[in-house]
Amino acid sequence: MTLQRHWQVYETFRLRFEATANSAAEQENDPRLRGLSVSKRQFERWYGGAVKTRPYPDQCRVLEAMFGVSVGVLLAPAPAASLPAPATAASFVLPPPRPVPVLLPSEQAAVLPAGGPSNSETRFDAGTTELERQVAMAARRALRFTAMAEGSSIGPETLGQIHDEVRRLTVAYPKLALPTLLGDLVEVQDLTFRLLEHGRVKPLQARELYLLAGVTSGMLAKASHDLGNPSAAMMQARTAFVCADNADHHAMRAWVRSLQSLISYWAGRPAEAAEYAALGQNVAGNVRGTTGVWLACLSARAHSLLGDGEGTRTAIQQAEDARAAVESDYLDAFGGIMTFPVPRQLYYVAEASVQLGEDPALGESQSEAAVAAYRDASEDEWAFGDEAGAQTDLALARIARGEIEGAAEAVRPVLDLPIEQRNFGIVSSAQRVHAALHGDGRRNGGAVVDLREEIEAFTATPTSVLVR
Repeated sequence: MTLQRHWQVYETFRLRFEATANSAAEQENDPRLRGLSVSKRQFERWYGGAVKTRPYPDQCRVLEAMFGVSVGVLLAPAPAASLPAPATAASFVLPPPRPVPVLLPSEQAAVLPAGGPSNSETRFDAGTTELERQVAMAARRALRFTAMAEGSSIGPETLGQIHDEVRRLTVAYPKLALPTLLGDLVEVQDLTFRLLEHGRVKPLQARELYLLAGVTSGMLAKASHDLGNPSAAMMQARTAFVCADNADHHAMRAWVRSLQSLISYWAGRPAEAAEYAALGQNVAGNVRGTTGVWLACLSARAHSLLGDGEGTRTAIQQAEDARAAVESDYLDAFGGIMTFPVPRQLYYVAEASVQLGEDPALGESQSEAAVAAYRDASEDEWAFGDEAGAQTDLALARIARGEIEGAAEAVRPVLDLPIEQRNFGIVSSAQRVHAALHGDGRRNGGAVVDLREEIEAFTATPTSVLVR
């Protein structure tokens, strides 16, 4: 019912709840309802189905007035066929997100939710003003018009505008929630594909256009991954690799292999993740950009998950050597998702150490260094997803040392993230904390129970619920 009324965002729901409470206070002459509100945590419990006790009577009255049904019906479990297996004392498994469309050119119209924007529209966040909306919409329209006006051949203005738009998206991706960017990503990919398929392209223009199509397809692979669909993510990544091949660009080939390693890692396939990282290192050749650092760090994480201590330490040293030899390249010039800054390297190294588990104190100190690096990061280096990963790694390290209160403090900023930022990697990281809390039967105090319940509520409402 919440989805049907488009109230699945907390702020929207809260405003509707408060308005209903105030209206009921006047109609029923009951001052107790006036000003009644709902906390974000409680909303997420209701919305995610993590409800163990009936709401307070006054809350029940407001909910029934909002939806026109009893609270018993409203909060009842969905039919068994539509629900994943419930969490048990032995395991906690995130319900699989709804599959994300593969986003091939012929299927562009299917990518967005029903009632959402078409390829000719742009997604905006709640803080965007009307003037900003108009300016952004005009820019999208100008890009499409320029491509059309220059005819079947691609002119320098079209290519320049596409390049600027791709760069804007690469910079924005690590900082903004996916629902804000998805429509624009799909539109730019569609435009580059159509120009390559039907336009008259000169050889140098074709190389540049293939690179831009590869970068955009890579971001859509990451978007599919962030929504929990590794199959669609891999298909987009393979398209990106084909584009890199057509452009004959070694750094882009290596970057796509990095992306494939990341997708495999979070899909629970560490051996495959290690293989993709090795493939990337093989094709990198003389590449001196930060992609080489990323590949080594990906290798370290994959080997740590395999329990390979020597392989993990070797890869960490390779990352340090690659960092010392870095020379910014074409991909680094885009910034954002296309580069691999130092804070991200610290996060990957910390995660590898924490997962390997050989030295809990080292894992904790490295995680603390990664968290501090993101706290002090410049705007160009900051990424909400990687910062959340560093914070969950710190929580894991502290759990390993028996510091439950410290773990709760470390993971608190993650649990406060809004639904639109709860991508697949962040939710998976929170699940690891939940599993670690469950793993030691001696740690069954109230603090552990409360933290586990908070994590269950958090993971019950990932970003993917916003695109259903």
